[in-house]
Amino acid sequence: MRILYIDCDSLRPDHLGCYGYHRDTSPNIDRIADRGRRFTNYYASDVPCLPSRTALFFSRFGIHTGVVNHGGTNAEMRQRGSRRGFNTQTDGFRSWPAVLRGADYQTAFVSQFPQRHGAYHTLDGFDEWIHPGGDGYANADVVARHADQWLDEHATDEDWYLHVNFWDPHTPYETPAEFGNPFADESAPEWPDEETIQEQYEGYGPHSAHEPHHWGHTVRHERSHLDRMPAEIDSREAFKEWVDGYDTGIRYMDEYIGGLLSMLESAGVLDETLIILTADHGENLGEHNIYGDHQIADDKTCRVPLVVSGPDVEPGVDEGLHYNVDLPPTIAEFAGIARPPRWDGQSFVGSLREGRDESREMLVLSQGAWACQRGVRFDDWLLIRTYHDGLKDFDPVELYDLEADPHETTNLARERPEIAREGIARLESWVSDRLLETATDRNGGNRDGPRTLTDPLFEVISEGGPYHARPDQQLPAYTDWLRETGRAEHAEKLERTRGIVSQDVEAYLTGS
Repeated sequence: MRILYIDCDSLRPDHLGCYGYHRDTSPNIDRIADRGRRFTNYYASDVPCLPSRTALFFSRFGIHTGVVNHGGTNAEMRQRGSRRGFNTQTDGFRSWPAVLRGADYQTAFVSQFPQRHGAYHTLDGFDEWIHPGGDGYANADVVARHADQWLDEHATDEDWYLHVNFWDPHTPYETPAEFGNPFADESAPEWPDEETIQEQYEGYGPHSAHEPHHWGHTVRHERSHLDRMPAEIDSREAFKEWVDGYDTGIRYMDEYIGGLLSMLESAGVLDETLIILTADHGENLGEHNIYGDHQIADDKTCRVPLVVSGPDVEPGVDEGLHYNVDLPPTIAEFAGIARPPRWDGQSFVGSLREGRDESREMLVLSQGAWACQRGVRFDDWLLIRTYHDGLKDFDPVELYDLEADPHETTNLARERPEIAREGIARLESWVSDRLLETATDRNGGNRDGPRTLTDPLFEVISEGGPYHARPDQQLPAYTDWLRETGRAEHAEKLERTRGIVSQDVEAYLTGS
């Protein structure tokens, strides 16, 4: 079997035509979806970039691998301990590419990611790593050039896996100027409205409406030269400029995805190739006053597109709940390859082949690089439990009805405390089950490694907080900036809490 995995950084599903978006951002991605199966509730278990791809490549939750952050102790996989042998292929904790290579697949990875994040564990199992060069910001034209060359040499070979990682929808939005703005004359999404933007502008936090380029005036003015990114989001016009930059990145990337499809078609193997298109995480575009980033354990950061087409794939739509860690066992089973014993993922190959409902009952989502949070997705509900708020405005528990409120604007935790308590109970049970797996040496848990019974999110807090929002590094300059811009009350709150959120959930729910 030939497998092309198209990995699109920061790609939000509701900005694709095949997911109902009103702009024509994705004609080639839509073409893949038209031929195959589209998944509407597919989530990264751990976000953002480094935790997500670690979870995917090893089919293990971050609570098991330890990778939940972008720096510090929990940006590295926990050691295997005494079971670590001459190499890492014999203890069951195998990567997805290593499993494919063990089944005689050629494996290749076109990506800037391993070097950008120092994530060399993600190279495990690849015969070739092709780095597009530069400092991690290469556009689609550069990435596609290397992927095209590989396909030119190998497309007609049997049994290969090519993983191509595009960056363009990620901030900063730097699609080449000559590409123009395909959406200049098209309306922006209706939300957020002007009233919401004005309220957010008086708020605070990294990538908030007042400082969407991260922290304060220094970074804001340094970034203000970017033609596709306004210095602040202070109006609907500024929001349109911002979202045009995001959507243009998608459209530019999509053109080069079309080039990969053309390469396969020219080689006569398009209909014989399993094509998987997805993302490492989504993107907040105003939700929770976060613009152009992926900072929390919510629906917009964690839900990603998944479209799969190819031989023996049942066309249609799957609305069930699935994790990214479920994809490796699914594709292994689809290809007739035995899965290793130490994966956390649960195969949904029955959906892929026959359209069967193989939904999980619930999902638990983790964020440790911009905040320390877990989210619980069940029925139409999303519950967010916050331990360190990443210097943003979060209550200890928040509850959203995603069907009625897709942008997560109204916290229903106090109105529906019984649902909030159910979500908290589900979360606590999930964490206990994962730690018990470690204690009993099952699934992705590993009792032989150091610190394996410690929750990695709390290790992040003990080291000073999430890597991108550590109070000791960020607060002095940021609180000065807040006072300069008339937001002293937010500065005082941040100096008082330093990101730590009260954990008296019952008092919060009852308002006592």
